[in-house]
Amino acid sequence: MQLSRLAAPDALGHDADMMNARDFAELLTTTEMAEADRLTIAAGTPGIVLMENAGAAVAAEASRLLGRSGLEALVLCGPGNNGGDGFVAGRLLRQMGYGVTMALLGDPQGLRGDALEAFRRWDAPVIPLRDASPAGSDLVIDGLFGAGLARDLDGEARAAVERLNAWSAASRKPVVAIDVPSGLDGDTGAVRGASVRATSSVTFFRLKPGHLLLPGRVLCGRTIVADIGIGSGVLDAIAPKTFENAPPLWLRDFPHPAVEGHKYVRGHALVATGGATTTGAGRLSARGALRAGAGLVTIASPREALAVNAAHLTAIMLLACDGPAEFEAILADRRKTAFAMGPGFGIGPATREMIAAALTHHGHARATVLDADALTSFAGEAEALARLIACAPGPVVLTPHDGEFARLFGDLEGSRLARARSAAAQIGATIVLKGPDTVVAHPDGRASIAANAPPWLATAGSGDVLTGFVTGLLAQGMGAFEAASAAVWLHGAAAQAFGPGLIAEDIGEALPRVLRDLLMPVTSPRTTPTCR
Repeated sequence: MQLSRLAAPDALGHDADMMNARDFAELLTTTEMAEADRLTIAAGTPGIVLMENAGAAVAAEASRLLGRSGLEALVLCGPGNNGGDGFVAGRLLRQMGYGVTMALLGDPQGLRGDALEAFRRWDAPVIPLRDASPAGSDLVIDGLFGAGLARDLDGEARAAVERLNAWSAASRKPVVAIDVPSGLDGDTGAVRGASVRATSSVTFFRLKPGHLLLPGRVLCGRTIVADIGIGSGVLDAIAPKTFENAPPLWLRDFPHPAVEGHKYVRGHALVATGGATTTGAGRLSARGALRAGAGLVTIASPREALAVNAAHLTAIMLLACDGPAEFEAILADRRKTAFAMGPGFGIGPATREMIAAALTHHGHARATVLDADALTSFAGEAEALARLIACAPGPVVLTPHDGEFARLFGDLEGSRLARARSAAAQIGATIVLKGPDTVVAHPDGRASIAANAPPWLATAGSGDVLTGFVTGLLAQGMGAFEAASAAVWLHGAAAQAFGPGLIAEDIGEALPRVLRDLLMPVTSPRTTPTCR
């Protein structure tokens, strides 16, 4: 998904300034967005003003895609405020010199409120939706239904969506969706029966979860967030708990290295690995923790694996560990500030014993990250793991992919976001539900959704590197939700920076350039001394 943000447009949407993409992290559910509208109107901004601004933003995007005046646009309007936005956009496009055909689902007599006023301001014919054909059009604006669609599309509306998709695929001409493509659930990103596949989507004030969750992110195309006159002060009353995973969410909590700092104040991460034939995943995690900024990293492995690990590692230290008793002795070292287990460790009772030792050892506060085999060892026994987590001396983060999540938690209901939230609350730990739209959920209800993972990140071992990133940030004292969200974003950004052909080993190697771009404005001296 390509994301742009537009300032409030003028009457015709001309020369709208790009807003600072770092200013926004909140995602609003459809209910929360309705409340933002209500609060703004109650504070004195007429609803028709918001609708005029929304329509102007849509017209600006349509004009950008159409180019020269004289081309033809078809506007499909529904019976609610989405349709009202469409009437405004069509009127403004006609004023710009484009040909506009307006089609309406249902009887105009059924329009109410601001949508009715927008209809009255359109002083040209309106045809029934069933008679509307995109053939001969150069662009179509989809204003049938917005993000709050409460049921699956059917009948006349579904037929119109299917005609539109067939035309767009065959002609390769653009479709601009108002808010979200019709048929897309704004809260879940799921398709309700059928959905428009848009070239661009113009939404307002803040993104919704459905803009980032799949398949919604793909169906929305280029997504534009327009300022239509809703002030950010409404967020204080709404108190959203879902966020776009981007630096504004966690950067102020990121462990910036200090000039006077040294490795011992940057934390010591411990990674437990398996036997001699399964050490690679643990090494990926350990290197990831080191790249993420941990001052020191140690691998604890069975004695049989020491030589294998030593042959591949330089900056990472090694300790022998052949069972829970030795492991507890290692954990007693107060300098160890974060611990990770799972990648390549093995599945079964021995792994469960080691995890129990880690989570119930209370020598000092210490963060724990569990992934892969550590999670599968508790398949179907989430309650048993939750009891151990309740005893943990510090925050716990679980990093399952979909298969591991299902094995641990079973068939939780709801969207990807809802399932991650439910799991976090159930087990008492931060959940990183990995995928192309990775969700991070904290037991207190906060959640982030990432949208920056490139397709080439789906490669063997990439999840092990992510485990290391989370562990390295936790080792430096970052909070669990912030550390997990930051690690996920950095993981995607490093993969983007490297590009196609990526393998897991490349992710950590690409991280320094991402961190340089992220941190240099903070860590660079404000002035350069001069010699006299």
